[in-house]
Amino acid sequence: MTPDSQTHATAAEQADTQPNPAHDQDAPRDATQAAAGSDALEQALKAAQQELDALKDQFLRAKAEAENVRRRAEEETARARKFAVESMAQELLPVKDSLEAALADPSGSIETLKTGVELTLNQLRGAFERSRIQELNPAAGDRFDPVRHQAIASVPSEQPANTVVSVLQKGYLLAERTLRPAMVTVAAAAQAQTPGA
Repeated sequence: MTPDSQTHATAAEQADTQPNPAHDQDAPRDATQAAAGSDALEQALKAAQQELDALKDQFLRAKAEAENVRRRAEEETARARKFAVESMAQELLPVKDSLEAALADPSGSIETLKTGVELTLNQLRGAFERSRIQELNPAAGDRFDPVRHQAIASVPSEQPANTVVSVLQKGYLLAERTLRPAMVTVAAAAQAQTPGA
């Protein structure tokens, strides 16, 4: 080793062993930044946990409210089914009273009985109207409707095919829904003549 190289090596060793004031000042700053970063992470974690707890609470409340709404709806549906006929029953009670009064009439007069039956039928029609029951009585020539009519027979007719020829029994609608289809006979399709017949 030359004296110059020895001098450089000794200077390098001394530089390593001597304290570096700039390096020593960075060490506490790094520790402070690490501690501040740790605190920030801890606070962010705490805030996220609080938000999660709040959302969980909101979810549980919403779930409970939905369950309450479902239960109330089921109870109301059950009550509606139970008392659905109550309105109609109240409408029919006067009709029953009139029929009983007609049977209890001591006069035995046919005319009185007929008048009583007509009045009772009018009461029944009024009860049907208030309960939204409509009579379904198609006229001859009306187009056959499989939703509202029930074909009992297909008969030859001068009318176009698949039209009502006659009504055997009236039908009824309940709020535009078929309660009982009208029983009808329907015009048959004309049969084609075979040549030479």
